[in-house]
Amino acid sequence: AAALTSLLPLLARQLPGGDAATFTLLLAAMGAGAVTLALNMAWVRQHMSGDRLIRDGALLQAVATAAMAFAPNVWIALPLMFMSGVATISVANALSVSAQLALPNWVRARGMSIYQMSLMGGGAIGAAIWGQVATHTTLRTALLSAAVFGALTMTLIRRRHQLDPATEEDLTPSEALRPPILPTVVDPSAGPVLTTIEYRIDPERADEFRAVMAQSRRSRLRQGALSWELFRDAAVPGRYVEYIVDESWVEHLRRFDRITSDDVAWRERRLALHISPEPPRVTRCIAEPVGRA
Repeated sequence: AAALTSLLPLLARQLPGGDAATFTLLLAAMGAGAVTLALNMAWVRQHMSGDRLIRDGALLQAVATAAMAFAPNVWIALPLMFMSGVATISVANALSVSAQLALPNWVRARGMSIYQMSLMGGGAIGAAIWGQVATHTTLRTALLSAAVFGALTMTLIRRRHQLDPATEEDLTPSEALRPPILPTVVDPSAGPVLTTIEYRIDPERADEFRAVMAQSRRSRLRQGALSWELFRDAAVPGRYVEYIVDESWVEHLRRFDRITSDDVAWRERRLALHISPEPPRVTRCIAEPVGRA
């Protein structure tokens, strides 16, 4: 899409009788395709999944871009630009919905801002790259190269996804864990806060425990922890200590609001590997301002 849009003024001039009006018509056809699909998106989503929208949209964009390289006149170019508009909005809509569904509630606004920055920045970089390709080769070469690159990239991404499918996470907010109730009131700004959790693990299942804790690390950091580590007792086999550092007491409490159903499932896996009759020992320590100015 970036290649076709950025090279559209050159393409309009190369068509027979091409002028500013030709460029306007081509751009309007692309917009008409985008608006048409947007108005019928509810019906489309009933018949196509998000993955299929992205796949088919990317391939349709590649076909439209390649065909535009050989368009003999504006009457052939107009329906191709309409197809490009349909493809562009289908992919953009599917990606936007997927991003919003994948992001946890507490970080969705920030995550979507990064997504929008990546989308716009990627379009700008793509336009610059394909513009340079057209400058040093020909317009047809640039369009064909962009079409092949888009189709090849989509094929490789789908193949990698099939060979190494990512585990779907259930990011539904969970209230299974509640903040601790302390005998004294803690200043919300006090911190950093160090949380330690002590586990007793069968040494023969140490590798399995470490694999579970690797995912736990990801969960803790996603919830907002500053740092995370897992320590093994050098003197006592099977004794492990997980430590988590939060910026302040209020940030420590906020992590409980960010716990998802997936986090609870990983917690159950950790507890299943804990062999002591007592639950893992949890301690929470607040930094003292010793030696601070």
